[in-house]
This record gives sequence, C-alpha cells and structure tokens, in this order.
Amino acid sequence: MPASVRIVEVGPRDGLQNEPAVVPAAVKIEFIQRLAAAGLPAVEATSFVSPRWIPQLADADEVYRGLERRPGVAYPVLVPNLQGLERALAAGVKEIAVFTAASETFNQKNINASIAESLERIRALAGPAQDRGVRIRGYISCVLGCPYEGRVTDAKVVEVAQALFALGCYEVSLGDTIGVGTPVAARRMLWAVAGECGMERLAVHFHDTRGQALANIFACLEAGVSTIDASVAGLGGCPYAQGASGNVATEDLAYLLHGLGIETGVELDKLVAAGRWICAQLDRAPRSRLAQLPEYLDESSNG
Repeated sequence: MPASVRIVEVGPRDGLQNEPAVVPAAVKIEFIQRLAAAGLPAVEATSFVSPRWIPQLADADEVYRGLERRPGVAYPVLVPNLQGLERALAAGVKEIAVFTAASETFNQKNINASIAESLERIRALAGPAQDRGVRIRGYISCVLGCPYEGRVTDAKVVEVAQALFALGCYEVSLGDTIGVGTPVAARRMLWAVAGECGMERLAVHFHDTRGQALANIFACLEAGVSTIDASVAGLGGCPYAQGASGNVATEDLAYLLHGLGIETGVELDKLVAAGRWICAQLDRAPRSRLAQLPEYLDESSNG
C-alpha cells in the first residue's frame, strides 16, 4: 500500500456535466471552493468544451475566472481541442486534461473521431500548451469495457497510454467508464500499463455502476497506485455510456484510505458537508454511503 494517496476531485466537471438542470456559475464556484477547503489537492474545475456538446459547462470562463485559488491546490480543466485550449489559456489555466478512449466505437460516439484522430487533436494542442508552461493530464475511457464493443484488451489500453505519454502527458488516468471492472481485471489491467509506462505516472478512475468501485480501488492500491479520481457525493455518469452510474464517492474513498492508514490531507467532515451541500443545490440525495448517515462515523472507529 502507498503511504499517501493524491485524490483528484472531478465532481465540478465530470459530476455536474450530466445533471439535467442548469447549475448557476455561482453555485459551481462555491462548490469548488468548499472542496478545496476540505483539503483536496486537485479539483477539476470545468471543461472548455463547446456549449453545443455540454450546455451545463457553457460558463467555463466565468467559473474559472471567479475562483479564489488556494495555495497548493491544482484546478485542472478539460479541453477537447485547440479552440478549447485557447479559451482556457485566456482564462489563466495552468493545467489541462485531454481525453481519448481505448474503444474505437466509444470514441466515435463520444467525440465523433477515431482514436488516431483524437490523438492528433491532442498533438495539435499539446505543443502550444507546453510552450505556455501548462501541465497536461490524460484520460483514457473504457479501459475495462465498452458499452458498444464489450471487453477491451489490456494491450489496447497500454497502446493508448503510451501514445498519451509520448504527447507530453505527465499522468494518465485509466477510466472504467461504465463500471464493469472487478478487482482481478482492474489490477491486471493496471499492472499491464504500469509495466510499460511506470506505476508512478498512472491514476485510476472508477465508476460504481455495479458496486465494484471501492473493491477495484483496493486491488489497485495493493498494486501500488497512488493517485485516484473521485467525485464527491458520487456525482457523475456518462451521456454516451448507457447504464453508467456515478463515480466512486470521494467521501467513501477517503474513509477507506484513512481506515487503511493512508494519508490524503483531506478533512472528512468538510468533505461530507460539501457533498451534502451540492446535493441540496441539485435537490437530490447523495450516492455516497457515508454522506447518507445522520453524522459521519468517527474515523477513529475504523481500523
């Protein structure tokens, strides 16, 4: 097990992008501030994507410019293309995330491009981003299965990860987009990619469709991963992956890590409060098991 884990909070972007009701920019800004105040080292703030693709994130410029940045906290944003990068740079962004998939069909459904074409788009923006000193993080979707193609081979995930590192990504997050993974498959896939790319450069990103996310994370922790994506209150989903539920809840992840004696820097009570707060704004119940309790359990009772 790693001594510490870096949690990358994706709720303000991956969590909110699939919400049907428009969330005001002021609410998004307050949400991000609460998450940063809870001690999370990285909070993915928004996406500079076309409003036609994701209307929920049409206010990316307003949200990013409105943030009061805390020292030591990264606020990455997702960018799909060169136009998105130009908007992000104009807003003062210091870190971006780029994305592709390990499934050709999913990539076509998601961004209307093949894997090769998506990598060329990333290549076009990687140079200008690096010239401006902007860090680049990569996402790979469907690393354990695709809603259209079924099983995805570990070899394909390795191939795409290598391509992203070659384009300048400092880290690649491996995403089980539809939540079909189980612990043995997750650990095997992670080992395969780490064997070629290095474990220290990898993160994992699990959706909890079948209740396997924490089990998969535990298996990957045993394999040595030390960066994990999560979304407070279990917010999230994928509009192009039928049946995919939310991300693993950050509260539940932090509770697991603290019970294992792994440092995160997160204050669990503040994190739970942030999850409850955003769910009240959305008028919905949190998916997090921990946030649904009357009061979160005393961490000293776990482990």
